[in-house]
Amino acid sequence: MISTRVGYAGGSTNAPTYMRIGDHTETVQVDFDPERITYRQLLDILWDSHAYTRQTNIPQYKNAIFYHNEEQRQQAVASKNALEQRTGKTVQTDIVPVQSFTLAEDYHQKYLLKHSALNHFLNTFYEHHIDLIHSTAAARLNGYAGGNGSREQLLREMHLLGLDDAQNKVLEKLVGK
Repeated sequence: MISTRVGYAGGSTNAPTYMRIGDHTETVQVDFDPERITYRQLLDILWDSHAYTRQTNIPQYKNAIFYHNEEQRQQAVASKNALEQRTGKTVQTDIVPVQSFTLAEDYHQKYLLKHSALNHFLNTFYEHHIDLIHSTAAARLNGYAGGNGSREQLLREMHLLGLDDAQNKVLEKLVGK
Protein backbone atom coordinates (compact mmCIF):
# COMPACT_ATOMS: atom_id res chain seq x y z
CA MET A 1 0.00 0.00 0.00
CA ILE A 2 1.11 3.51 -0.66
CA SER A 3 -1.22 5.08 1.86
CA THR A 4 -4.52 4.59 3.65
CA ARG A 5 -6.96 6.97 5.23
CA VAL A 6 -10.33 6.53 6.87
CA GLY A 7 -13.43 8.41 5.93
CA TYR A 8 -17.04 8.28 4.86
CA ALA A 9 -18.47 7.17 1.50
CA GLY A 10 -21.61 5.91 -0.16
CA GLY A 11 -24.12 8.41 1.15
CA SER A 12 -25.86 11.61 0.23
CA THR A 13 -25.29 13.64 3.40
CA ASN A 14 -23.34 16.81 2.65
CA ALA A 15 -20.00 17.00 4.52
CA PRO A 16 -20.50 13.98 6.80
CA THR A 17 -18.75 13.78 10.15
CA TYR A 18 -18.63 11.03 12.75
CA MET A 19 -21.35 12.81 14.74
CA ARG A 20 -23.40 13.60 11.61
CA ILE A 21 -22.69 10.67 9.32
CA GLY A 22 -26.17 10.41 7.81
CA ASP A 23 -26.37 7.57 5.30
CA HIS A 24 -22.61 7.27 4.72
CA THR A 25 -20.48 4.24 5.56
CA GLU A 26 -17.23 4.33 7.49
CA THR A 27 -14.57 3.11 5.10
CA VAL A 28 -10.86 2.95 4.35
CA GLN A 29 -9.49 4.48 1.17
CA VAL A 30 -6.39 2.70 -0.13
CA ASP A 31 -3.80 4.05 -2.56
CA PHE A 32 -1.82 1.20 -4.07
CA ASP A 33 0.78 0.54 -6.72
CA PRO A 34 -0.68 -2.01 -9.17
CA GLU A 35 2.87 -3.03 -10.08
CA ARG A 36 3.33 -4.30 -6.50
CA ILE A 37 -0.17 -5.47 -5.55
CA THR A 38 -3.17 -5.97 -7.80
CA TYR A 39 -6.73 -4.91 -7.16
CA ARG A 40 -7.62 -8.60 -7.08
CA GLN A 41 -5.05 -9.19 -4.32
CA LEU A 42 -6.57 -6.31 -2.35
CA LEU A 43 -9.98 -7.93 -2.74
CA ASP A 44 -8.56 -11.21 -1.38
CA ILE A 45 -7.23 -9.33 1.65
CA LEU A 46 -10.63 -7.71 2.14
CA TRP A 47 -12.48 -11.02 2.06
CA ASP A 48 -10.09 -12.42 4.66
CA SER A 49 -10.47 -9.43 6.95
CA HIS A 50 -14.20 -8.99 7.49
CA ALA A 51 -17.39 -10.95 8.14
CA TYR A 52 -18.69 -11.03 4.57
CA THR A 53 -21.63 -13.34 5.37
CA ARG A 54 -23.25 -10.73 7.62
CA GLN A 55 -24.70 -7.35 6.77
CA THR A 56 -26.08 -4.66 9.01
CA ASN A 57 -29.07 -2.41 8.41
CA ILE A 58 -27.04 0.50 9.79
CA PRO A 59 -25.41 2.31 6.84
CA GLN A 60 -22.51 3.54 9.01
CA TYR A 61 -21.27 0.00 9.59
CA LYS A 62 -22.30 -1.86 6.44
CA ASN A 63 -19.88 -4.13 4.62
CA ALA A 64 -19.10 -2.56 1.27
CA ILE A 65 -16.58 -2.47 -1.52
CA PHE A 66 -16.51 0.94 -3.18
CA TYR A 67 -15.25 0.84 -6.76
CA HIS A 68 -13.94 3.67 -8.94
CA ASN A 69 -14.54 2.30 -12.43
CA GLU A 70 -16.18 -0.50 -14.40
CA GLU A 71 -13.05 -2.66 -14.36
CA GLN A 72 -12.93 -2.55 -10.54
CA ARG A 73 -16.68 -3.30 -10.36
CA GLN A 74 -16.28 -6.34 -12.60
CA GLN A 75 -13.31 -7.62 -10.60
CA ALA A 76 -15.18 -7.13 -7.32
CA VAL A 77 -18.26 -8.98 -8.61
CA ALA A 78 -16.12 -11.81 -10.01
CA SER A 79 -14.21 -12.05 -6.74
CA LYS A 80 -17.45 -12.11 -4.74
CA ASN A 81 -18.91 -14.82 -7.00
CA ALA A 82 -15.74 -16.91 -6.73
CA LEU A 83 -15.83 -16.63 -2.94
CA GLU A 84 -19.44 -17.80 -2.88
CA GLN A 85 -18.55 -20.74 -5.14
CA ARG A 86 -15.54 -21.68 -3.01
CA THR A 87 -17.27 -21.40 0.37
CA GLY A 88 -20.89 -22.22 -0.49
CA LYS A 89 -21.88 -19.15 1.55
CA THR A 90 -23.82 -16.09 0.45
CA VAL A 91 -21.66 -12.97 0.50
CA GLN A 92 -23.58 -10.02 1.94
CA THR A 93 -20.97 -7.35 1.19
CA ASP A 94 -22.34 -4.63 -1.10
CA ILE A 95 -20.43 -3.55 -4.20
CA VAL A 96 -21.19 0.10 -4.89
CA PRO A 97 -19.66 3.01 -6.80
CA VAL A 98 -17.69 5.67 -4.96
CA GLN A 99 -19.61 8.86 -5.50
CA SER A 100 -17.62 10.80 -2.94
CA PHE A 101 -15.18 10.23 -0.12
CA THR A 102 -14.93 12.54 2.87
CA LEU A 103 -11.87 12.30 5.06
CA ALA A 104 -12.74 11.40 8.66
CA GLU A 105 -11.67 13.60 11.54
CA ASP A 106 -8.01 13.60 12.55
CA TYR A 107 -8.57 11.53 15.68
CA HIS A 108 -9.74 8.61 13.50
CA GLN A 109 -6.66 8.63 11.24
CA LYS A 110 -3.97 6.01 11.99
CA TYR A 111 -5.94 5.17 15.13
CA LEU A 112 -4.06 1.98 16.00
CA LEU A 113 -0.70 3.66 15.59
CA LYS A 114 -1.76 6.61 17.73
CA HIS A 115 -2.83 4.22 20.48
CA SER A 116 0.27 2.06 20.31
CA ALA A 117 3.63 2.22 22.06
CA LEU A 118 4.91 4.19 19.04
CA ASN A 119 2.51 7.09 19.58
CA HIS A 120 5.05 9.32 21.31
CA PHE A 121 7.36 9.05 18.27
CA LEU A 122 4.82 10.47 15.80
CA ASN A 123 5.52 14.15 16.44
CA THR A 124 9.16 13.49 15.63
CA PHE A 125 8.23 12.48 12.09
CA TYR A 126 5.05 14.37 11.27
CA GLU A 127 4.94 18.09 11.91
CA HIS A 128 1.53 18.35 10.21
CA HIS A 129 -1.23 15.80 10.70
CA ILE A 130 -1.98 15.65 6.97
CA ASP A 131 1.56 14.32 6.47
CA LEU A 132 0.77 11.46 8.85
CA ILE A 133 -2.45 10.69 6.99
CA HIS A 134 -0.71 10.42 3.60
CA SER A 135 2.47 8.72 4.80
CA THR A 136 3.31 5.29 3.44
CA ALA A 137 5.44 4.54 6.52
CA ALA A 138 2.59 5.55 8.86
CA ALA A 139 0.18 3.31 6.94
CA ARG A 140 2.60 0.41 7.33
CA LEU A 141 3.21 1.17 11.01
CA ASN A 142 -0.54 1.41 11.64
CA GLY A 143 -0.96 -2.04 10.13
CA TYR A 144 1.78 -3.48 12.30
CA ALA A 145 0.31 -1.77 15.37
CA GLY A 146 -2.93 -3.59 14.56
CA GLY A 147 -1.18 -6.94 14.51
CA ASN A 148 -1.06 -7.27 10.74
CA GLY A 149 2.05 -8.48 8.98
CA SER A 150 4.61 -11.05 9.95
CA ARG A 151 7.90 -10.62 11.75
CA GLU A 152 9.69 -11.68 8.56
CA GLN A 153 7.87 -9.00 6.57
CA LEU A 154 8.70 -6.40 9.20
CA LEU A 155 12.39 -7.33 9.19
CA ARG A 156 12.49 -7.04 5.38
CA GLU A 157 11.08 -3.51 5.38
CA MET A 158 12.09 -2.10 8.76
CA HIS A 159 14.93 -0.07 7.25
CA LEU A 160 12.37 1.73 5.04
CA LEU A 161 10.19 2.99 7.89
CA GLY A 162 12.52 5.70 9.19
CA LEU A 163 12.73 4.55 12.79
CA ASP A 164 15.81 4.59 15.00
CA ASP A 165 17.04 1.52 16.90
CA ALA A 166 14.90 2.18 19.99
CA GLN A 167 11.79 2.70 17.86
CA ASN A 168 12.56 -0.45 15.87
CA LYS A 169 12.66 -2.43 19.12
CA VAL A 170 9.25 -1.07 20.10
CA LEU A 171 7.87 -2.00 16.69
CA GLU A 172 9.33 -5.51 16.92
CA LYS A 173 7.53 -5.97 20.25
CA LEU A 174 4.26 -4.83 18.66
CA VAL A 175 4.56 -7.39 15.88
CA GLY A 176 6.03 -10.10 18.11
CA LYS A 177 5.33 -12.95 15.68
